Amino acid sequence: MRLSRYFLPLLKETPTDAQIVSHQLMLRAGLVRQTSAGIYAWLPVGLRVLDKIADLVRREQDRAGAIELLMPTIQSADLWRQSGRYDAYGPEMLRFKDRHEREMLYGPTNEEMITALFRDAVKSYRDLPRTLYHIQWKFRDEVRPRFGVMRGREFLMKDAYSFDLDEAGGKVSYNAMFEAYLRTFAAMGLKAVPVRAPTGPIGGDMSHEFHILAETGESEIFYDSAIEDVNVTDPDAVSKLSSIYAMEAEEHEKVTNCPVPAERLLSRRGIEVGHIFFFGTKYSAAMGLSVQGQDGKPVTPQMGSYGVGVSRLVGAVIEACHDEDGIVWPEAIAPFKVGLINLRSGDAACDVAADDLYAKLQRAGVETLYDDRDERGGAKFAGMDLVGIPWQLVVGPKGVSAGIVELKHRKTGERHELSVDAALEKLTG
Repeated sequence: MRLSRYFLPLLKETPTDAQIVSHQLMLRAGLVRQTSAGIYAWLPVGLRVLDKIADLVRREQDRAGAIELLMPTIQSADLWRQSGRYDAYGPEMLRFKDRHEREMLYGPTNEEMITALFRDAVKSYRDLPRTLYHIQWKFRDEVRPRFGVMRGREFLMKDAYSFDLDEAGGKVSYNAMFEAYLRTFAAMGLKAVPVRAPTGPIGGDMSHEFHILAETGESEIFYDSAIEDVNVTDPDAVSKLSSIYAMEAEEHEKVTNCPVPAERLLSRRGIEVGHIFFFGTKYSAAMGLSVQGQDGKPVTPQMGSYGVGVSRLVGAVIEACHDEDGIVWPEAIAPFKVGLINLRSGDAACDVAADDLYAKLQRAGVETLYDDRDERGGAKFAGMDLVGIPWQLVVGPKGVSAGIVELKHRKTGERHELSVDAALEKLTG
């Protein structure tokens, strides 16, 4: 993508209303713009990151055997009355009436809808177990939306729902999602700590939150340092991690005799990016979901739900991955892999060399943002650092005459002068 034709509105100054680093950098780097309180437009660079995170989440859901569908954002109040949650949910739910005076709502979650869809389609034990998921926009009318996409009113979420014949099967589905979450965050280059959590209005008696460790995290968590020794690719990772002590500060303070020795108990800041629940028959029983069991008798399926804040993850990653110059994206979710900088746009030799290099990167399938604008070199470097593209490839007059380019790694700051072929091999290998 040529920057001269792209839409990337960068800000030199930090907006005064942005309180945390991720919000500041998302505005300055042209990822989002606020359209009203807690609601954001995703600009081209931000959308690329959002889509890549969604694709990683989708990949691990598919790998875990979950099946994707897409449910609407607008739901009928009648569904929520069947579960008993319509009046109990609170003012966070945006409620309205359509032109026929039917009560509707903008969905904050989808337990009721997925239960009704499954209830109306599945009748036999042969159709279980199943886990269904979608990646869809949600709305919760937060009383004080703040911190950018970290606590907005409209947000993109992956929510999955499992259906099993019995509790043992339900726990198998729960553990499969637990493992999928560990793989998802690891694939993004993030360290996530699974924390035992209260189930809240969702219900049930088994629940874990997943927190990304970040110095600027909104939550304080306490955990056994043994967590840091568990490899998420270990086949026993779920059983190990679910048995190791980890709690948010509020829950930790309720524990009278902490089982972790003081020398092993760590306190860190974290950002919640995922939450999984197993709630048994809370919704299936309330909404009349049953299937014929193997013995011919009706069975009420056991259910779980599993959420990942896809849009929230964009902010959380930035909180964990940034420096004084801007964002430092993990390569797996970076908007572009390479930022190609022509230091002397308008110089014939530099233009030819940079255009040729851009064409070669495109043919090799390397996502490249090509700064071909007539701007100062310093502004181009600062822009690439701010946006956080993992590699910067620099073409300048001296390098062109010597047949070399400069390759900079954004995370480490390391710079190397290489031949064009060597640079391409490094970026495509």
